[in-house]
Amino acid sequence: MKRFLLGVVSTLVVLALALVVVLFSLGSGSGGTAATPSPSTSATAPPKRPADLAADETWLGSVDLRSEDVVSADGDLADVVAKGTGVRFSPKGLRAQRLDVDATVPFATVAAQVGDDTKVFAAGGGLAGIERTVTILGRDVTVKATGTVKADGGQLLIEPETVDLGGPSFVNAAASAVARRLVTIRQPVAGVPKGMALTAVRVTDAGFAARLTGADVTFGP
Repeated sequence: MKRFLLGVVSTLVVLALALVVVLFSLGSGSGGTAATPSPSTSATAPPKRPADLAADETWLGSVDLRSEDVVSADGDLADVVAKGTGVRFSPKGLRAQRLDVDATVPFATVAAQVGDDTKVFAAGGGLAGIERTVTILGRDVTVKATGTVKADGGQLLIEPETVDLGGPSFVNAAASAVARRLVTIRQPVAGVPKGMALTAVRVTDAGFAARLTGADVTFGP
C-alpha cells in the first residue's frame, strides 16, 4: 500500500508538471492566435482556483486515477481507483484537500503482512478465514478460524467467530480463549500518509475490498 500511495503521488506530480508545460506552451507561441475551443453544454464548470495559491504551487481541481493492477515489494493491489480534489503541488510536497482510494487487497498481501505462514481466505457469508500455526501450552497447533471483518480505528480488524484446533471439543473449549487472541488480526495499512485511514472493508472472492479516505492529506517531497 505504501508504494501504491507513493505511485499515486508520483502520477499527480507528473500531471501537475504536464499542466505547467501546457501552460508555458500556450504562452510562448510564435505569435499566432490560439483557437478558442467551443463551449460544451455537457462539460461541468471547473472548481474555482484558490485565492491563496502561492507562486510556486500548481493546483489541480480534481484527479481520477485507475489501474487494474498495482505491483510492488510491499504487496499487490487490484482494481484501484484513486480520486483526489483540491490538489496542490509545490517543491515542499503535495497536499490534497480530499483523497479517496478504493482497491482490492489480495488475501496474500494481508497474509504476508501478518507473517508466520498465515493463510487468509474467503470463508463464505462475508466472513474471512484464517489458518496459522501457533504455540499453545508449549505445543505447536494449527488453528483454523472464521471471523468478521471491519475497519476499526483506521485499521483492518478480523475478529474470529469460530475457532477450530483440530482436536476434541473439550480441548478446543479449554484453549479457545488463547487461540482466539492468536487469530485476531488488527492490521494497520502500511504507509498511509497523515490524514488518511481505512474507513470501510468487506470480503470478496479476490480479497478485501477496501476504502481509504482522508482530508487535508499531505505527502512530503
